[in-house]
Amino acid sequence: MNIGILGLGTVGSGVIKIFQENNELIKKRTGEEVSIKKVLVRDPSKSRAVKVDNKLLTTDPGEILDDPDIDIVVEVIGGIDPTLDYVLRAIENKKHVVTANKEMMAKEGWRILSLAKSRGVDVYYEASVAGGIPIIRPMKESLTANRIDEIIGIINGTTNYILTKMAHEGREYADVLKEAQQLGYAEADPTSDVEGYDARYKLAILATLAFGARIDVMDIYTEGITKISKIDIKYADELGYAIKLLAIGRQRSDGLELRVHPALINKSHPLAQVNDVFNGIFIKGNAIGEIMLYGRGAGQMPTASAVVADIIDIIRNIKTGTVNRVESQYDESIPVIDMNCIVSKYYIRIRVKDRPGVMASIAKAFGDHGVSLQSIIQKDVKGEEAEIVLLTHDIMEKCVSDALVEVRLLPAVVKVENIIREIR
Repeated sequence: MNIGILGLGTVGSGVIKIFQENNELIKKRTGEEVSIKKVLVRDPSKSRAVKVDNKLLTTDPGEILDDPDIDIVVEVIGGIDPTLDYVLRAIENKKHVVTANKEMMAKEGWRILSLAKSRGVDVYYEASVAGGIPIIRPMKESLTANRIDEIIGIINGTTNYILTKMAHEGREYADVLKEAQQLGYAEADPTSDVEGYDARYKLAILATLAFGARIDVMDIYTEGITKISKIDIKYADELGYAIKLLAIGRQRSDGLELRVHPALINKSHPLAQVNDVFNGIFIKGNAIGEIMLYGRGAGQMPTASAVVADIIDIIRNIKTGTVNRVESQYDESIPVIDMNCIVSKYYIRIRVKDRPGVMASIAKAFGDHGVSLQSIIQKDVKGEEAEIVLLTHDIMEKCVSDALVEVRLLPAVVKVENIIREIR
């Protein structure tokens, strides 16, 4: 079996390492000699952490995509352009594909898988979500007897590292982000991670599998962690919560809740204990009940492990003549529920002028919009200003949004500092 690899960055190098170290083991488990025939790179002369014979390197994608001797194409470049064209070309040429590309699978997965089905080849993408944690295959196979009611995940290691450090060390977001970049946990441009886009791509993939729906990434409400301060984390801790960036998918009778945002989560919940760069995915099924998968959601070797496992699975499929053996039908008519119709509890932190009657006026503004307050607590007083924290009972998002429009206009309100939803 011959393999062509598109990309020799972090994950591509990890794939090479696994084949170099575990070649005999892979041969035993597949019954086949597996050979890496070509590797696409931008600069063949570049110094690399993994030793690769220069004869294997090419700058011409056609040497992989159009070579009839290559059975499986491994895509570890990332992004959409030109990656999507490479993948579609490989499939057209009846090559099986393994990819770690969450953005491509979230945005173009439907097109890719449809073409693969028509051409009679497999496309595997376990590494696109949660790195080395097996989640795609369990969703496609092990849990198919269940109606999945809920999937909640910490599926971005960068933001989880930042929030963990802020919580444990009392540091501010900007300071920890800089450290994460120095350690290689965050990119020089961290936007995709810290604004929640990376988690949104992964949720789109998981929701498609969990709920049997065709998901448009842009229908997923997305909010990042850039507004979270150490004071929010401190107050949440005092109230018995951790703050995590969560990807949330829930199946309701009227459609799907799909959202990514920071959330208060009770410290007793297993996801509250997922720290640093680790990921955790909590699933609720009508037959299996509650389960959680936990582990390293990124990194060279965990992600490469998932890629090579997919390669092995495809080789087994080829040998037994069972390609396209896992097929599902996806419903295009299931709606994604508008965020304004989501019901939750809310943590609201407001800076006000320290004067009599402020709390009463704020409570009245919320009450006029049907928002019932569970508690309203005055926190720090600095000079002529004070900070108050409100916790609401369960209420629809639109009611909170409408109430906050009025609250912001109150003469005593300096600023609504933050609003964070609670997840149970």
